[in-house]
Amino acid sequence: MKLRLVCELILAILAGQSAWAATDPNDLGGVWDSTKYISIDEVRPGMEAYCLTVYKGTEVEKFPMEVLSVIRDIMPARDAILVRGTDERFIHTGPVAGCSGSPVYIEGRLAGAMAFGWTFSKDPLYGVTPIAEMLRVGGAESKQGGNRGPALTFDFSTPVDFSQVERKLLAALPAQSADYGQATFLPSPLVVSGLPEGVRAGLQGQMAPLGFMVVSGGAGGSKSDACDVKMVPGASLTVPVVTGDITMDVVGTVTEVRGNEVYGFGHSFLGYGGVDLPMAAGEVHTVMSGVMRSFKIATATKIVGALKADEAAAVRGTIGAEAKMIPLRIKVSRYNDSKPRTYNCRIVTNRVLTPMLLRSAVAGAASVLGDLPPDNTVQYKGVVRIEGAGPIAYENISTGNELAEMMRDIISPVALLMNNPYRQAEIKSFDFDIKVSEKNVTSAIWSVGVSDQRIKRGGKLDVEVVTESFLAEKRKYNFSFEVPENTPPGVYQLIVCGGPAYEDFLKKTVPHRFSPENLDSLVAVLNDILTIGRDELHCIFVLPGGGVAIESAELPELPATKALVLGDSSRAVTMQAYPGWIDKSIRTGSVIIDRKIMNITVEQ
Repeated sequence: MKLRLVCELILAILAGQSAWAATDPNDLGGVWDSTKYISIDEVRPGMEAYCLTVYKGTEVEKFPMEVLSVIRDIMPARDAILVRGTDERFIHTGPVAGCSGSPVYIEGRLAGAMAFGWTFSKDPLYGVTPIAEMLRVGGAESKQGGNRGPALTFDFSTPVDFSQVERKLLAALPAQSADYGQATFLPSPLVVSGLPEGVRAGLQGQMAPLGFMVVSGGAGGSKSDACDVKMVPGASLTVPVVTGDITMDVVGTVTEVRGNEVYGFGHSFLGYGGVDLPMAAGEVHTVMSGVMRSFKIATATKIVGALKADEAAAVRGTIGAEAKMIPLRIKVSRYNDSKPRTYNCRIVTNRVLTPMLLRSAVAGAASVLGDLPPDNTVQYKGVVRIEGAGPIAYENISTGNELAEMMRDIISPVALLMNNPYRQAEIKSFDFDIKVSEKNVTSAIWSVGVSDQRIKRGGKLDVEVVTESFLAEKRKYNFSFEVPENTPPGVYQLIVCGGPAYEDFLKKTVPHRFSPENLDSLVAVLNDILTIGRDELHCIFVLPGGGVAIESAELPELPATKALVLGDSSRAVTMQAYPGWIDKSIRTGSVIIDRKIMNITVEQ
């Protein structure tokens, strides 16, 4: 009795001067059945209750509970029922992540789903989302489409910068769970297999703000003996966001099934409205009891349908529907492995989740036999195939930076494609080949020599570049330029640099080449960036500009008089001077980390 009074006092403070929430079941029309469902208006403290959930295997069990209180307007237009489990197992574990959606019945009628609890709670206290709120989910079709979701916003008006894209993608996102004085929606366990500990820890940092709790588990799918589990109230409801040789399953519980429509979780998955995510039954291996948070370790069994609606009160899926997933192939060759390993997976299509999950899957495959040594080189190539557009194909090298540069090159284009403002990019497949070596191939420019620092127009300029590798090995490279006859006399720069510095030079010199205007030009920009090799050695002879660039069109030979007319301030189009340069490059097999600049005088 004392516990009940304390809980009611706490909840009264949390609710404040509450208004009645809009949960009138009468506006649900033919969906509401008063013989099957109990409205929140009928609920009183002290009523007998029970919930259905799975604590082990696939068997749905009945757990006794008691009603402690009703909370009105806990959020705008949202009510809640407070219940406490009285079963010994509930008392031992306290609130359990993965029980989200477990149906609660009061005096034999369905009242709603367990949805939130208190961190560090010593008692199995649960907040229940009323069933009337859940049955409204998916009532109106999302205009945004199944796999769109709220976009990450990137600035496409400036040259594409993968470092900025990665920082924004990996920055902490607003948490989806609300905090009611330390009461939060139960985090959904994201049970992963096939990922090493370091990668799991990184994934936890990315997924926690979205309301997920990353835990280790075993592979599920058709290998499980429980592949024919039915979707019934209290059964495990899983969302297999990655399937195959690497698995990642989000775990919750089925609340109600109406025909082919399944309701679950009692809170949002991501709160996207319309979604297109695979829906599967699940098998619970055990409930892990913890001081801070207990959670279910479970894996998906057979995919039976797709989630189509994801709103504040619940998720709603359709049995028999099929969600689009993207095939993913990762081939890894490592210095400490006897043969290459190939991972075949499928990954969900989602504008936020796909880049994050792809990052973890690739990083996990590359580091499954341990972290990279201090001296490391990663060679990689990849193809991203896109429906209705050309593929993005690239091959590059990174050294001394473990997987960081490779991951940036992989996830940044995907994030930009899936969140572009032009039109939806349907990715057909991902294909990556990775080779990890126990060596460092960093090189610096030791010296730059020229045949003459003063040269006449039309003359030939010979350049000799010597690089020094990490192990003090020196290599010599030769370049040759013919100075154009029409070059005005003056002093010009000769730049010798590696691939990263060359990319910076291009973005400063011709930024319009890296600022897309539509999906096709975005694909072209991504291909241009990804085909600049870090092991390239560039020798650039900078010449005076003689034309203009109008938006994406380059007119290098435009007469000055016409350029003056086009540059009139009254014109709406963007115009800039078009510089000139001659570029020669050689693939060296080592990563050039610096640059050298010399002045060359062109004489009459």
